[in-house]
Amino acid sequence: MSAAAVEPIRAVRRLRRRDLPELLQQIHDPPRSLFLRGGPDPEILARPAVAIVGARACSPYGAQVARMLGRELATAGLVVVSGLARGIDGEAHRGALDAGGVTVAVLGCGIDRDYPAAHSELARRICERGLVVSEYEPGVEPAPWRFPARNRIIAGLTAVTVIVEARERSGALITADFALEDGREVFAVPGEITGTLSTGTNRLLRQGATPLTTADDVLELFGLAASQRARAPTVGPSATAVLERLADGAASADELSRTTGLGPGPLAAALAELELARLASEADGRYRAVVPPLASTT
Repeated sequence: MSAAAVEPIRAVRRLRRRDLPELLQQIHDPPRSLFLRGGPDPEILARPAVAIVGARACSPYGAQVARMLGRELATAGLVVVSGLARGIDGEAHRGALDAGGVTVAVLGCGIDRDYPAAHSELARRICERGLVVSEYEPGVEPAPWRFPARNRIIAGLTAVTVIVEARERSGALITADFALEDGREVFAVPGEITGTLSTGTNRLLRQGATPLTTADDVLELFGLAASQRARAPTVGPSATAVLERLADGAASADELSRTTGLGPGPLAAALAELELARLASEADGRYRAVVPPLASTT
């Protein structure tokens, strides 16, 4: 075993069922215990939290939305919970870390390993400000059935679950089912009706899930109004470049692509990020910067 693999084992703590956060104790099948890695106090598991999950093989748009949501919700003080998987999960964690916020990763394997291994560095960063948790003790190998089981913990730790992108049989839909069974709120990000990555989320919307068009939709449930956050949301570098161009006036997608050097995919993702952040709008094929209203002083 490498030195990198040894260190997390030394830091493992264990919460017995009686010490689990109240929300997690309320689910149909709470874990007998929860193993933890990371520096912060386990008390962060009881803080107001939102789960952000979705497809592993996500689109550039989905990755941008997940990262933006993670960043904005963490900035507002919410804990961002996800599963450390590739795609949407990883981007949600990164967004929370970008904001200097708190994020929790729930594993589907023993607490002593990072899965996937490609996310070992991400797990290390999470442990600095948040926690990596698992119901499985050190030495337990990943197995297909353990990941759907861990999804009940992701949903159970949070009052709200957000599905960003999901195919028809996506594991993210299992998380949504657990959340609904536990009486929690479920949001779904609307997607293209022709895209397979939107099949699952659009089905959730047909079944009554709440459409998510901005982070404010979630914040309102926690009593966090937009005026309580930073006046101008932080966006990624591509979105920033597009916004700087829009400061000079309205532009079409072709014009934005030429002046920013962004290809069609990254440009579409940047524009979606700006629209979700209410920093840009589109009409008649042209995009314009949105001037944010002044914060109330009353």
